[in-house]
Amino acid sequence: MQFEVWAPQARDGVVLKFADTGAGADTDTPPGPDPADTSPAGLPMRPDPGRPGWWTAEAPGAAADSTRYGFALDGGPVLPDPRSRRQPDGPDGLSAVVDQDAYEWRVPWPGRGLPGAVLYELHIGTFTREGTFDAAAARLAPLAELGITHVELMPVCPFPGTHGWGYEGVSLWAVHEPYGGPAGLKRFVDAAHALGLGVVLDVVHNHLGPAGNHLPRFGPYFTDTHHTPWGAAVNLDAPGSDEVRAYLLGSALAWLRDFRLDGLRLDAVHALADDRALTFLEELSTAVDELSGAVRRPLFLIAESDLNDPRTTTPRARGGLGLHAQWNDDFHHALHTALTGESQGYYADFARDPLAALAKTLTRVFFHDGTYSSFRGRSHGRPVDRTDTPAHRFLGYAQTHDQIGNRALGDRLSATLSPGLLACAATLVLTGPHTPMLFMGEEWGASTPWQFFTDHPDPVLAEAISKGRRREFAAHGWAAESIPDPQDPATRDRSCLDRSERVTEPHARLLAWYGELIALRHGQPDLSDPDLAAVRVAYDGAARWLTYRRGELRVAVNLSGEPVEIPLDGGGGFRVLASWDRMPEPAGDGVLRLAAESCAVLADA
Repeated sequence: MQFEVWAPQARDGVVLKFADTGAGADTDTPPGPDPADTSPAGLPMRPDPGRPGWWTAEAPGAAADSTRYGFALDGGPVLPDPRSRRQPDGPDGLSAVVDQDAYEWRVPWPGRGLPGAVLYELHIGTFTREGTFDAAAARLAPLAELGITHVELMPVCPFPGTHGWGYEGVSLWAVHEPYGGPAGLKRFVDAAHALGLGVVLDVVHNHLGPAGNHLPRFGPYFTDTHHTPWGAAVNLDAPGSDEVRAYLLGSALAWLRDFRLDGLRLDAVHALADDRALTFLEELSTAVDELSGAVRRPLFLIAESDLNDPRTTTPRARGGLGLHAQWNDDFHHALHTALTGESQGYYADFARDPLAALAKTLTRVFFHDGTYSSFRGRSHGRPVDRTDTPAHRFLGYAQTHDQIGNRALGDRLSATLSPGLLACAATLVLTGPHTPMLFMGEEWGASTPWQFFTDHPDPVLAEAISKGRRREFAAHGWAAESIPDPQDPATRDRSCLDRSERVTEPHARLLAWYGELIALRHGQPDLSDPDLAAVRVAYDGAARWLTYRRGELRVAVNLSGEPVEIPLDGGGGFRVLASWDRMPEPAGDGVLRLAAESCAVLADA
């Protein structure tokens, strides 16, 4: 088997070392070997004359699946492979060979594209108490029955300990072992595809976690040319950046190719500092489109971006980056302020006139599209060309891992809103022009919080994270003792879903409402119409109602605590396709009478 590694900083050579247990040993039996237990001799690697900085070695007897190995640079400690496909003992342990052809896929999969999708964000570690791919796979059938089309997994790269959000991952080609490792992810994807569900994976290219990151020992993976909230930036444009970009590109394509994923969600692309003429994101979108053609199934990229820049999803041929979609936090912020009345921080501008903000995001995508942002202290964003941009390129949502977990107590909307207002939120998400996305448990108004949790074995780092979390929220007026300790196992346990709620009220009624709305979205072509310019909105900020028209359908929500009468544009009659509360028969006068904290989907009579 050919082993290779990019290590331009090695001066005295690189040695390939294997575990003392021998090549091909059964390494699934704990405990795994420590890097110090490797053979002292090892196999010296040769510089590759055709690729500066690369070292290679042929090890014919080491091709067996699960063979443990690592690299020693300049006589130093044995380190895991930067391109490791498996880390059986965690980020600091030896790497393991993975035979990608060993898994026999059960389900032929033609792929499932983004247009018409309903996404469901899912965290493997808390979707079930077990916190594994296999346990999660066993719970996918209700999502398919609900009408979900894709599950979007939060990051699954290895990170220290057992439990965490995944955004402190390292080993960007590998899969977190406590979840089930690479084989477990393949079984999950196979199970999802068998139910007709596509699978999207959240990947993090803008930083690596603070523990278990050995990349700087190998080469200039990071640069002080730019700085990010996490320190030195990933090197996308300084010397050595060609190989760093190739490392990230190869990782992204490997997820799509080897695990048969349908798409990737790219975390915080605004934090990818890149001054090159051809940006990394353009390279990535080009490579993904080429892979899509090669494997003959649709593949897509969804960006999380704070820039409010439509060029993120504009095709490359028209000067854009060519990503296929992006999250739209502006829609979330407008909806959140309309529902809750919160006005702190970045909610302030939206809270001045929440329904006007919501109307703007339903028709023009971004609230800040060149307008002044008081949170940033400057103008922000750029307008979307509504006549030439399909609506499915923007994701709309009422809740996400960020917007719940980054709150002091990790409280969901269900902690403070009535079932009627939760139903209104669902209606606006699932009938709006954007591609809808739900956060796990939202569909039944889960009462469990989703809190920030970590599991760092390093006691110094663990204490720093716990104190930092409490200090952060104490600065905003929270009592330190009320902030959940990220390192306390109970914090993760509180965040696990309780499925017994699904059959009790008011959860069961809300779950049925989500199913009814998703069925309408799939069954009514007007609700998947990509024409943003065709959406017409009317609202009354004082009376707290809003209605919009999509083709022959009208959607109405009443966020107030009193019944309202809503004059519908054009007058005439209508028929009710779905309503949260029982509605009186239409009077034929073009006026919709809607109960307090209620919503309805109507069609022209």
